Amino acid sequence: MTVIDRNTRSWVDEAEDDDEMPLSMRLSIADTLTLANATCGFLAVYFTTTGVLIPHLTGSGDVGVVRNNAATAVLLMLLASVFDLFDGLVARKLRSSPMGAELDNLSDLISFGLAPAYFVLVWGMVVGSVHEPLSALAAIVVLLAVVLRLARFSCVTLRDGIFQGMPSPFGALTVVSIVLLELPFVPTLLAILGVAWLMVSRVEYPKPRGTLAIAMLGWIVISMGMLTAWAFDAPGGELMLQTGCSLQVVLGAVIPLFATARRVNAFRGHRREARAAAQS
Repeated sequence: MTVIDRNTRSWVDEAEDDDEMPLSMRLSIADTLTLANATCGFLAVYFTTTGVLIPHLTGSGDVGVVRNNAATAVLLMLLASVFDLFDGLVARKLRSSPMGAELDNLSDLISFGLAPAYFVLVWGMVVGSVHEPLSALAAIVVLLAVVLRLARFSCVTLRDGIFQGMPSPFGALTVVSIVLLELPFVPTLLAILGVAWLMVSRVEYPKPRGTLAIAMLGWIVISMGMLTAWAFDAPGGELMLQTGCSLQVVLGAVIPLFATARRVNAFRGHRREARAAAQS
């Protein structure tokens, strides 16, 4: 009977400990979406390894199966970006735990740092051993760019509504799109390094809110459809994939130009106002 009482007391104590769990250890709905983001990033690495790298190293695997696995890895990165988009929206509408910001950075590092960098590394191994060292270097640059970008995001306070540097989800999808375009090695390598530079640059990007968030979600869904068509070798699937990847790369190049033009126009406007004030 004493043993039963002791066991009962221990269960009660554990229940009380759960009730008294500090707020910093309680997950919110937004945190759950963030963890789903990290899970997608990990699975993207898994499919890239088992479905692309291992068949290449062993000389086994059908071309169609490899293509399906590569598409699955990219689809998971796209799905991770959906979770990343919604966890911020949910956190603003409901609440976020004290761990929210840290969880978001760690999950983004997996899904938009490690996963695309690993994708670049495997691409270099598949296209030829001669290019493997340079592709490994490019993969490291992409990973470090995301690390630096996320660290700066945590430390620097900017005006509301903008990011400084290309957001890591957008950068990851642009890097993967460049690889999927299957351009010659040197242009592909330079384009990947260019995206890495944009992620650590001071170029301003708008935060996906309101209409822009809806447009981004729509673009992700369309991209998923294009990838699925390509994966299953649907009629026109190759053309749709090339079109979608090209548009992603163009957006990555055009948005900084618009941001730069806006800053230049704002600077000129301030100068005109200053001159008018001085003359009056």
